[in-house]
Amino acid sequence: MLLTLDEKDPRRIFEGEALLRRMNRYGLLDESQNKLDYVLALTVENFLERRLQTLVFKAGMAKSIHHARVLIRQRHIRVGRQVVNVPSFMVRVDSQKHIDFSLTSPFGGGRPGRVKRKNQKAAAKKASGGDGDEDDEE
Repeated sequence: MLLTLDEKDPRRIFEGEALLRRMNRYGLLDESQNKLDYVLALTVENFLERRLQTLVFKAGMAKSIHHARVLIRQRHIRVGRQVVNVPSFMVRVDSQKHIDFSLTSPFGGGRPGRVKRKNQKAAAKKASGGDGDEDDEE
């Protein structure tokens, strides 16, 4: 639509600049690619590379792309100070370096998970001598 308008058309200039600025902010286009023709050359893969799910996997925080999705849905990942639970979240270039584990997550130093708490409780009970209901006395 914008490319069909005259190059001097104020609507094409205004909306075209806004579109290019947004594409730069999300890391889809470089600063050198500042023409509307480059927007037409974008592929689906360009957009998929900017998803939070992909970036968590590529940062090494997850073992697979599927594991990254699970971590995000279970609220273990934050971008900046905001916990994000949407795997399709489009990450801006300036926010990319702020992807980290949530402060309340067991991965990020928060409260231990259910299994670890259970094991710690069992270890503490064993260290204190136990309560005698174990089958070790055969």
